[in-house]
Amino acid sequence: MKIALVHDYLTQRGGAERIFAMLCSFFPQGDIYTSIYRKENTVNIEGREVNTTFLQDIPGVTSYFRLFAPFYYPAFRSLDLQEYDLIISSSSSFAKAVRKKPGAIHICFCHNVTRFLWDTKTYLKENSTYQLFSPLINQTFNFIRQADFQYAQEPDLYIANSTTVAERIKRLYKRSALTVNYPIDPDKFVFSNDKDEYYLISSRMISYKRLDIVIEAFNWLGWPLIIIGDGPERKRLESLALENIKFLGYVEDELRSSLMAKAKGVIVMALEDYGLVPIEANASGTPVIAYGAGGVLDTQVDGVTGILFSPQTPEALHDALFKAEQTRWDYQKIRNHAVNNFSEKAFLTKIKQLLGELYGSSALDFFRKKSS
Repeated sequence: MKIALVHDYLTQRGGAERIFAMLCSFFPQGDIYTSIYRKENTVNIEGREVNTTFLQDIPGVTSYFRLFAPFYYPAFRSLDLQEYDLIISSSSSFAKAVRKKPGAIHICFCHNVTRFLWDTKTYLKENSTYQLFSPLINQTFNFIRQADFQYAQEPDLYIANSTTVAERIKRLYKRSALTVNYPIDPDKFVFSNDKDEYYLISSRMISYKRLDIVIEAFNWLGWPLIIIGDGPERKRLESLALENIKFLGYVEDELRSSLMAKAKGVIVMALEDYGLVPIEANASGTPVIAYGAGGVLDTQVDGVTGILFSPQTPEALHDALFKAEQTRWDYQKIRNHAVNNFSEKAFLTKIKQLLGELYGSSALDFFRKKSS
């Protein structure tokens, strides 16, 4: 049995990339494909060979990969995967378009529908290029959206990371999806009962994350807030923040884990498709203060592992923070919830059961080495 593992692009470190790295470890015999690859900017995939598309040869493409949106589908369609019996795509946009041979199985682990196409105003509204050229961009996106729907019919099976994403796949792609919440590795996160006075954000700095709302709230409160992560919105966000808010940029995993464990709480303001950060915070014994919509509804227990609030405003966040301050948290219980429900072991058990039911006992051969 030959296995291909395909991801949209490996040019950044995000939740989707961490899940792909996990899938690569589950399938050590699989061959890895992506559109473009920048080793120093993405997750560690243990020195394995990464096969790329013709886009890799374009100067500057790994730095400005978002500008090449119209070319990703042709790039993935050009990949020759005819020798593979099982294709596993990890996709929030383009990788689902790969071709397979007759009789092969294509399973798509879908992190989201192609958000910049189907929710353009939310995703790009603060982007200066979009604001300047929005009529032309919208016309181009309308064309790409038709291709996105067409290629969304390629996978044999969709596995969505949350009920929110499963509903979007059904509504926009007219495809059913099974929901299996994606895991984290609890061993990568340290636990602490002793919390410092700061709150923490761990996020890419892009507009839909709504970090501007959190900054406005903490400017008013004057409480210490640490923000880790980077992105195109960083300069604008830094210009909004007062001295109680610190931007650390990208930090190594060890420091990130330590900051999560010691934080009084981790804040999530975005409407997340799923979101690994809330589970990672819980694995550190840290409660989550989150906008109560989207993926957090699958992972958080209000009042036990965190505080959920609505609407998506500074005032609602204020109320949630005051409520969190008055809550007597059981930090060990918070960690146990993450470990018991969102570990790699729990995820692997669910996937093995799923594939066994759908494709018979031969599907389990893919996992025997990993689970033995």
